[in-house]
Amino acid sequence: MTRLATYSADGQEFYGAVTDTGMIALSPDFPQWPTLYDAIRAGGLQDLVTAAKEKPVTHSEFTYEMVLPNAPRILCVGVNFPDRNAEYKDGSTQPKYMSLFPRFASGFTGHDRPLIRPPENHTLDYEGEVAIVIGKTGRRIKAEDAYDHICALTLCNEGTIRDWVRHAKFNVTQGKNWDHSGSIGPWLVPFEKAEQLDEARIQTRVNGELRQDDYLKRMTFPIREEIAYISTFMTLQPGDIIVTGTPTGAGARFDPPRYLKPGDVVEIEVDGIGILRNGVEDEK
Repeated sequence: MTRLATYSADGQEFYGAVTDTGMIALSPDFPQWPTLYDAIRAGGLQDLVTAAKEKPVTHSEFTYEMVLPNAPRILCVGVNFPDRNAEYKDGSTQPKYMSLFPRFASGFTGHDRPLIRPPENHTLDYEGEVAIVIGKTGRRIKAEDAYDHICALTLCNEGTIRDWVRHAKFNVTQGKNWDHSGSIGPWLVPFEKAEQLDEARIQTRVNGELRQDDYLKRMTFPIREEIAYISTFMTLQPGDIIVTGTPTGAGARFDPPRYLKPGDVVEIEVDGIGILRNGVEDEK
């Protein structure tokens, strides 16, 4: 399985291929694409995959970065698994249309780096999700053609400051964008066949305890429909990220709530993609 990541080493930022023994730096060989995002915008993902087969490991010590740290458009789908709407206990019926909100790259960190709990509020929560990366421009994309527009998959911990999503009636943006409150990574896996999504099982563990466990095929609004719906009102472009929705079992839904605290470790796992792992620290 080819894995492409953004990482730091020797005081510089690179992108490259992940191996069991270290990173293969690819960015020095593709100066026309300064970042992994630029490579995707240019349709160069397969060129990177091919180049990685011919090169040795260049870095054995490195730090993961958010996989597309300069992605300008990250759109998240909310309340998208059976029983998720019921978790809110507000008496509302399942909505006819999907819930959408934006997140920004500054709100995410990389694999094996801490989620940051701010001093203003300690209701930091986890949400394990699959994120898709668009690789082909499209507007009003038909659901049956939607997968043709995906170039890669990754994982997301869509970390949320719960109290701050309640500051306004129709606005969750401020609770969803605290600096480094979530993570995306560890890497991108090229999307090659429908089974990578249609048969995917997502699990979230906190300190080894299974909290979320479901299959993407049970989504209320499947990923094909997400792409079709979103592309109705905006042209999807290469490098756009869609965070597709989280199962039941987030910390806010326990009684009493089980929010994240310093020292906790959250792992999100999907076979065929990998494990996204983050600790938790207070903001310094």
